[in-house]
Amino acid sequence: MPWVLDEIIQAEVDRLKRLRILVDEMPPTNVTLVGDSVLDRYVHGWANRLNATAPVPAVKVTSTEEFAGAAAHVARGLNSLGLNARLFSIIGGDEAGQTLASNLKQEGIGTSGLRVVANRQTVVKTRVYGARESLIDQNQLLLQIDDEPQDDMPPAVSQRLTVSALASLSDADVLILSDYNKGAITDEGAQQLISAANGNGIPTICDPKLTGLNRTDGATCVLFEIRGLELTRRRLGLESALDTARDLIQKYHWEALIVLGGTHGLWLYTAEEEHHIPCMLDEARQIIGLHDAAAVAMAAALSQGASLHDAATLAHAACETILSAEEGQEVLDRRTLSASLDERAWQMQVSDR
Repeated sequence: MPWVLDEIIQAEVDRLKRLRILVDEMPPTNVTLVGDSVLDRYVHGWANRLNATAPVPAVKVTSTEEFAGAAAHVARGLNSLGLNARLFSIIGGDEAGQTLASNLKQEGIGTSGLRVVANRQTVVKTRVYGARESLIDQNQLLLQIDDEPQDDMPPAVSQRLTVSALASLSDADVLILSDYNKGAITDEGAQQLISAANGNGIPTICDPKLTGLNRTDGATCVLFEIRGLELTRRRLGLESALDTARDLIQKYHWEALIVLGGTHGLWLYTAEEEHHIPCMLDEARQIIGLHDAAAVAMAAALSQGASLHDAATLAHAACETILSAEEGQEVLDRRTLSASLDERAWQMQVSDR
């Protein structure tokens, strides 16, 4: 019935307005963030010709940029929203590690939680972008180079990192585990952190690799991509995404699973419910930083006592800001997040007329 639909739309508009106030009035809450950090390097240039000996573009470099990425990228998003990001991560004692730490300091993010391993390489992810000079609006990713240590992280380093992070939970409002499977988060360390957070009533947000789901047991919510959920469904031999989500929630004792679908929207799964939040974008400009933005938004909402549905709605708005962002603007910030909430509320009201 029309009046029922009107009530549903109005409830969502009210939710968006409530979240807008939450973002605007966000206090500097403490977020304990544990995970793997990466130096993201972006190389830009002109790709006007092919290499003479292979069918690959020859790129004439015009600029190179370096940013703190992975868990450090999450810290940048938290800081941009006004939250106090306490990052616990591991870097190498090399130039890349120094650059990563320096970039964080320049943005006003504390680095006391960084563990420096003298003879270890910092993970560097290099993306090479190119365009023809005559088509400067069609810049595209040509190559990605992952340069990282070949040996495992020394256990003693990970253990010391966990001990430091555990101490910070005494006055934390939320815990984020950003796990890229580079050694900062271990099986034992993850369980110690999640158990301590649960014991203190602190919500935990996990962004895991599919091979590291055992390091998420007991988390408040876990982030997946839609393709990750589909891959898991096939591995488990289940009929639907809903069946897969509920199986994972039961097995790993999560309160919720958040599935990021890009322009297909976002799904919130709990043991009892499934909510789909559609995306209002026709296409994505880029997807770098999508998980990080969702984790930041979830942390912002849950640290203020918001419901999982409210937190998921804020995470979706954050994802839309990333999907529509220009290249090089992949860090979530308060202004664009507020604008995304306003735009979504306006579109819902217009579509209801």
